[in-house]
Amino acid sequence: MKTSLWFIRCALVFSAAAWAATASCAQSPFDGTWRTDLAQAKFSPKPVGFYLSEGWYHCITCASPVDVQADGQDHPVTGQSYDSLSVTVVDPHTLSVVAKKAGKVDYEQTRTVSADGKVLTVKTTVHPADGSETETFEATGKRAGIAPSGVHATSGNWIVEKETGSANGLTTTYKLNGDELTMSEPSGETYTAKLDGGDFPAKGSYVFDTVSLKKIDAHTIEQTEKRDGTVIDVSKITANGKTMTIVDTDPRTNRTETLTAHKQ
Repeated sequence: MKTSLWFIRCALVFSAAAWAATASCAQSPFDGTWRTDLAQAKFSPKPVGFYLSEGWYHCITCASPVDVQADGQDHPVTGQSYDSLSVTVVDPHTLSVVAKKAGKVDYEQTRTVSADGKVLTVKTTVHPADGSETETFEATGKRAGIAPSGVHATSGNWIVEKETGSANGLTTTYKLNGDELTMSEPSGETYTAKLDGGDFPAKGSYVFDTVSLKKIDAHTIEQTEKRDGTVIDVSKITANGKTMTIVDTDPRTNRTETLTAHKQ
């Protein structure tokens, strides 16, 4: 299940969450095609923060530090799902950000602050790794605290309040076969993993490369995602065959979101 929170992509990432259940002759409560309902999302109250000063962009709440010149050129970064970032000052109230992985665009993002400086709108276009149809997201956040002086107007701490996204970025299909769960998304992201807590390869994602699934009970699964051996996301998912509740945590930033998905 795609649970990506596209507020400030380089500041926080909530990647795919998956579910499974015990094998039985009855259909698993996790089987089927599901869509996340972002209108029901409960976002973390912790702010995300960045600032642009003296020609440099700094992400202060990223899981790994991001410090690059805001000159519109690609600059190398580490510890992210992408390996280069370019930041361009469009105007006094707008930034453009482009992230790439191995030279391919991962996402493009425009961040615009309102005239009164209190609301940030972030529009994101995601380019799946397999080259399939792009996904689009729009999120808004309210300013936390006082706007800093002497920096670009988008700078500061922001609390996520709302997000919307295209259907292809919020839809996932699951199928349980014995003790294995197969996940697939329109983006080409996929895996097949056993419910034994072991690490299994994931394909088609810039965000994570292995996944492990552990059964908690007949209706609850814990999923752990890793990239290069580092845990980047842990999700606790409860399903009843019609609705899923996903409690999604990034242990690197200690941010937790609660999301709801409905069977299609």
